[in-house]
Amino acid sequence: MNDVVAPSGRWRGETRGSAVVFRGIPYARAERFGAPEPVAAHTGVYDATRRYAVAPQLPGRLEGVIGRADPLEQSEDCLALTVTIPAGAEPGSCPVLVWLHGGAYLAGSGQWNLYDADRLVRETRVVVVSVSYRLGVLGYLRAPGVSAGNLGLCDQIAALRWVREHIAEFGGDPRRVTVAGQSAGAQSVVALLGIAEARPLFAQAIVQSAPFGVGFHNHRQAERTGAMFLAELGADPFTAPVSDLLAAQGRTVRRAAGPAALNSAPPFLPVADAGPLPGEREWRQAVRDAAGGLPVVLGCAAEEARAFYGGPHPVFGRLRRLPGIGGRLDSAGQRLIGRKAFEEGLFRFADELVDAGATVYCYRVGRLHPANPYGACHCVDLPLLFGDADTWRAAPMLAPLTPAEIDALGIRTRRYWGEFVHTGRIGDPDWTAHRPNSRFARQLP
Repeated sequence: MNDVVAPSGRWRGETRGSAVVFRGIPYARAERFGAPEPVAAHTGVYDATRRYAVAPQLPGRLEGVIGRADPLEQSEDCLALTVTIPAGAEPGSCPVLVWLHGGAYLAGSGQWNLYDADRLVRETRVVVVSVSYRLGVLGYLRAPGVSAGNLGLCDQIAALRWVREHIAEFGGDPRRVTVAGQSAGAQSVVALLGIAEARPLFAQAIVQSAPFGVGFHNHRQAERTGAMFLAELGADPFTAPVSDLLAAQGRTVRRAAGPAALNSAPPFLPVADAGPLPGEREWRQAVRDAAGGLPVVLGCAAEEARAFYGGPHPVFGRLRRLPGIGGRLDSAGQRLIGRKAFEEGLFRFADELVDAGATVYCYRVGRLHPANPYGACHCVDLPLLFGDADTWRAAPMLAPLTPAEIDALGIRTRRYWGEFVHTGRIGDPDWTAHRPNSRFARQLP
């Protein structure tokens, strides 16, 4: 099934073993700082074998940990997705996993080879949709007269609408959609759980390493960051070249991180009470109101902070060099940051969801190799699910694992994710559903 005829036209994909991949499908268009609008149907056959341009971005701050994706063109015309389906899938027959990438709202793309889903689709027979959305100031700037914020969230909702309207022709069942994400993508999933226009578009959720300790920005925080950016730009944001926007964004990020780079929180975030995202109190009530019967997988890595502070760092690097106690202080500080930024909020959210009637399965990813200095760091779950073994060959967080070892380590995790997407449950008797006030988490991989 290389050719698919959908409401928006005919798409020609590429067969890769027992999977078929359709890349670079535009799901919306948007002017700078404008809302996403549906794409008109095309004529002829659209060549969906090539990757689309990615959102304008600077190099991600975790490239030295996870490695680099294959380079792609950057463009403001970046609202595209990749659909990977099991070969021979009948229309409407397979459950769907919609993937929202991470990257601190500053980097990443659903077009990245790091998120290729061929292996996951072959092993689980789910349809995977990887979404690109606007990033940084183009997606999350809040500045009066320029942007109200949350355009990236609006993009994600537009992509979910595209899935609802088109995925059946690609073999997916629009009634069985699981929205999943990691890091910023996971925080986006959390936001979507309380957005009225988004909730009818998915039935389940997977939340991987959401920065619960960071939360959403309020208007004051977002507008302060917006004012900082505009001062750094010193030009009309509607007409300034993208290169100038990115340069000013980079300076804003460095200022927000502080002189010792201790503040790793993204400066551009979803803004409460702006656009589709309700105010904090209304959002929390909306999550509770829609939680009855909702299946959720919710988890984190055991040593999240090592991705941000485990390598060269002006404070933690010096701390590690202190004779005698340096290593212990470094580990204790990173554990504390990881608990506050990720784990404590994770269990609080799990408690709230279960109390409102959801079924929640909690997990924690441990070290993949005892000799790796990054340990069980932020993003260490990604190679267990996406890409293939060769994709991650050069990732520093995986050394000294071989490609075959990387592939083998992810088999059980991919099976769990596939089972959950198919059934809304985890059948392993050793992975029990969350109970309020419990801190049990299934150890992966």
